[in-house]
Amino acid sequence: MSRLLVTGAAGRIGALLRPQLVRPDRELRLLDLAPQRPAGPGEIVIQADITDPGAMARACDGADAVLHLAAYPGEQTWAELQRVNVDGTRTLLEAARGAGVPRVILASSMHAAGFHPRTDGPLPAAVPARPDTYYGWSKAAAEALGTLYADRFGMTVFAVRIGACFPTPLYTDLLHCWLAPDDCVRLVEACLAADTAGFRLLWGISRNTRRWWSLSEGEEIGYHPQLDSEEYAQRLGPAPERQSSGGDRLGGYFCFLPLGEPY
Repeated sequence: MSRLLVTGAAGRIGALLRPQLVRPDRELRLLDLAPQRPAGPGEIVIQADITDPGAMARACDGADAVLHLAAYPGEQTWAELQRVNVDGTRTLLEAARGAGVPRVILASSMHAAGFHPRTDGPLPAAVPARPDTYYGWSKAAAEALGTLYADRFGMTVFAVRIGACFPTPLYTDLLHCWLAPDDCVRLVEACLAADTAGFRLLWGISRNTRRWWSLSEGEEIGYHPQLDSEEYAQRLGPAPERQSSGGDRLGGYFCFLPLGEPY
């Protein structure tokens, strides 16, 4: 019986993945500060704050892996992003280290590298951080913590720079970076099963015809996405005006959001 702890389980991505992460041979620990629906077979629901060291130590005890989704998912004040996205990630990694959890999957974001320009070919996953917002900085800082814990303590840490994970793409502007929930599950399962060690950066996208980013790093660990946003292209319109600017930068309109203003 494997034990997988999922932080941020009540959030948008956590709620999409929850039913698909259930396995007969897996104990699924679902942690969030927000209320969750009652536990089903094979599930344990935990209400806790990721910034609470004691609570995180208890949640990690006996776990085989952690999927760390808990975070502010967009621009916030500097203080709140540091408290939750950075300090919370450090608290989680320290709890995992203390409990002997060998493997952690960190949900990073394309906005950790959002100021990189679009290139002619697929952009490798390991491009240096180049955040587009304080939010992007917080995800880049979480990635750096992942490298630290992998290097210092021998943990296996994946940082997945997620694009736009929704049941379907929202706008034509997001066709390049869509991550289908089914493919997100495939990516998580690949990270859990991969025979690898150390720190790895991956792009979290589906097999989109219009993708800007490389899938080769994910394929190296057994991630083979099946879905393509192109099937929705004819049904979608452009993003609202505020979200349509961004030029050729990976982060799109995030590159022009006021820093530190909640969005």
